[in-house]
Amino acid sequence: MWPHGLLNVPVGTTNTAILILSSVTVVLAWASLKMRRYRAYWWYMLATISCGVIFLTVKLAYEWPQKFEHFGAYIKPEALGKYEKYLGNERRVEKGLEPRIEITGHVHSQNSKEYEVALDPVNAEPDNPAMDRPHFFPLPVTDKIATIEKEDVLRATMFLPTHNTYFASYFTITGLHGMHVLGGVLVFIYMWLPVSKRLYQRNPEHLANRVEVSGLFWHFVDLVWIFVFPLFYLL
Repeated sequence: MWPHGLLNVPVGTTNTAILILSSVTVVLAWASLKMRRYRAYWWYMLATISCGVIFLTVKLAYEWPQKFEHFGAYIKPEALGKYEKYLGNERRVEKGLEPRIEITGHVHSQNSKEYEVALDPVNAEPDNPAMDRPHFFPLPVTDKIATIEKEDVLRATMFLPTHNTYFASYFTITGLHGMHVLGGVLVFIYMWLPVSKRLYQRNPEHLANRVEVSGLFWHFVDLVWIFVFPLFYLL
């Protein structure tokens, strides 16, 4: 089962809309070339490039760094009872839910023996049924501090690819997708630079064919994201 509330759904939704918009603008760029309107093509291609750059910036400068600052500690099975007030497993067992074995939040401080963690709401209010459901808007870290002894921890890391299967999948798939977005943006930049003007003057249909082929690749990248977005953000 995927964990809930770890990704910012509004930000992901906005980024999805930006990518969909870029699919529209690249079609308009191609259509402008077919109608021999180079100036309109130039602006639509600039809009497509801008959308791709915004998508990557949000992903790499905002979403990923948020994960690198987030912390999770997996508690050893024999110590779960000790942290019941943060895990709420008695209620979960009664409801037929899987036991919760992880405490998450932001590291407030640590020493050689323990972590002090500003808890996520899911651990600050483990008996709240609302914590069992996905949330569209991200829940802020609470001011409730938990002390976790390191001898009770099976493993603890920031939300890196090595943290669990979810983040290994998230970083791998979104990283590969981001590389394809970057590749598409670089191709579009090349076809937006002055070299495209010379090609257009020499053979406008040739440039239109190039934009059409690269646009098909861009639509594929967008289509992949349409499946990636609900997989990680909504399920």
